[in-house]
Amino acid sequence: MTAYAIAHLRPSAPHLEVIEYMEKIQSTLEPFGGRFLVHGAEVEVVEGSWPGFVVVIGFPDMARARGWYGSPAYAEILPLRTRHIEGDVVLVPGVPDGYDPAGTAAKVREAAAAG
Repeated sequence: MTAYAIAHLRPSAPHLEVIEYMEKIQSTLEPFGGRFLVHGAEVEVVEGSWPGFVVVIGFPDMARARGWYGSPAYAEILPLRTRHIEGDVVLVPGVPDGYDPAGTAAKVREAAAAG
């Protein structure tokens, strides 16, 4: 099942190390089947607030998403970004084909009734 690395990064002044990180990240993704789905796009806030921007990288599965984030190649370039940009990064599995949120709602309803 597809998995995603999602980053909410806060605005910062441009820095040469961040540019170097951007130049090198693609080669760290390729061995794990990772590809950018969203990168550096301006967000349109429709609820709440969202200072910064979002990055979404898709992977074939959670094992490869974890493998990429924990890889020596990514660990080598990660400080180039983290020294200059604050943010949050999560790895999350996608939903299977045919997913119906009503099934999840039923499980939550059942748990709430039991609790």
